[in-house]
Amino acid sequence: MAKGYWVVNNVVDDPEAYRVYQAFVGPYLAGRGAKFLTRGGQQTIVEGELLPRTMIVEFPSYADAVAAYETADYENARKLRLGLSRGTFAIVEGLGG
Repeated sequence: MAKGYWVVNNVVDDPEAYRVYQAFVGPYLAGRGAKFLTRGGQQTIVEGELLPRTMIVEFPSYADAVAAYETADYENARKLRLGLSRGTFAIVEGLGG
């Protein structure tokens, strides 16, 4: 079964308030069997344009990644995140295996 990924590229407009989202999302994702592969670390853009913060979260499956995004619990956190940051968010299926 192919793993699933959240791939998020954003800029945080209010870092202090964003900590509330971060405090929720880490334990929330861990409880769903997900783990951060990257979380806003150093990045070098060698082609194209990206915002300064990139997160990649790995889930046991693509279905798990979609389900985690669609819960009522994450909906509340998503609204908070959208009010404090801007960027892109994709759910991506990994290679099968």
